[in-house]
Amino acid sequence: MVEWREQGVLLAARKHGETAAIIDVFTPTHGRHAGVVRGGGGRKMAPILQAGAQLDVAWRARLDEHLGAFTVEPVHARAAALMQDRSALAGLSAITALLAFVLPERAAYPRLYAKTLSLLDMLADNPAWPYAYLLWETALLDEVGVGLDLTRCAVTGQTDDLIYVSPKSGRAVSRAGAGQWADRLLPLPACLRGEGYTDTAEIAQALGTTGFFLKSKLAPQLGNHEIPTSRQRLIDLLARG
Repeated sequence: MVEWREQGVLLAARKHGETAAIIDVFTPTHGRHAGVVRGGGGRKMAPILQAGAQLDVAWRARLDEHLGAFTVEPVHARAAALMQDRSALAGLSAITALLAFVLPERAAYPRLYAKTLSLLDMLADNPAWPYAYLLWETALLDEVGVGLDLTRCAVTGQTDDLIYVSPKSGRAVSRAGAGQWADRLLPLPACLRGEGYTDTAEIAQALGTTGFFLKSKLAPQLGNHEIPTSRQRLIDLLARG
């Protein structure tokens, strides 16, 4: 028998058979991990198995490669506190859906897990969470090998006046370095350079740039699946301010 226990963030839950559910949980040590919850498809468990919830989970299986079963205990419910904030609720949905989409199963990402917890806990009461979300998304890209290098111009080497990103290399390009190719480059807003919180419209523009790399670089590695629509819903809300 193989078993372990730790806390994790619930990414998704779906019904399995008459009364059970299969859940996806992101944990610091065991990464994105799936398992069956007996009775998880019933009404009693519905308020607990909400995406974004912090759970204490114990996983057990006869062999490590089996799907296995979870027993779960609620630690901290997040979705209920966001019901009156449409944008924050969209942020929670985008975070959990992207993690479920991007992360390989059972691979540990402890730094990303810590950043995810910090971001999730900002959603309810910190108005700067959209900027934190943008930084989290760049960290996500970096963790899975599609990171951006925005420190200096890929053409000239200069570190100032960086206003573009190369869609091929993911590196910054300065105004002078862009030259006649400027219209083929992606925008590099100041917030994407890590220069602090700004209006949500600029953050939405920056997410258009990070989204390019999610779609063109990462999605092909994952079988060309579509980026979760919850991410675009978040961008649309941020763009409207």
